[in-house]
Amino acid sequence: MSWILKVRDKFQAAHFLKDYKGKCEKIHGHTFVVEISVWANQLNQTGISLDFTQLKAQLAAILPDHTLLNEVYDFPPSAENLARHFYRELKKILPIKEVTVWESEDASATYSED
Repeated sequence: MSWILKVRDKFQAAHFLKDYKGKCEKIHGHTFVVEISVWANQLNQTGISLDFTQLKAQLAAILPDHTLLNEVYDFPPSAENLARHFYRELKKILPIKEVTVWESEDASATYSED
């Protein structure tokens, strides 16, 4: 028996994609939405496995709000790389299943280590 819990948060940031040929090579911004999924295999006496409030706080703590992502990270800040980075950070403290980073309402990248 297991459950998958999901929480979302968002952050505002700018980035550019070096060596990309197109409009995204210029600095531009997004309201990024980050969704995490975590594994749970048991419930406590209250009937919950992990507290959504704590999951949201742990997610919020790693999000780089109002930054230029190219100055924050030493990797190209694509949605794919951000999803992998957030996954690796959260894996240190949570039973993470996957991380999805949405750059817009219809474009996202999901990272997992299945």
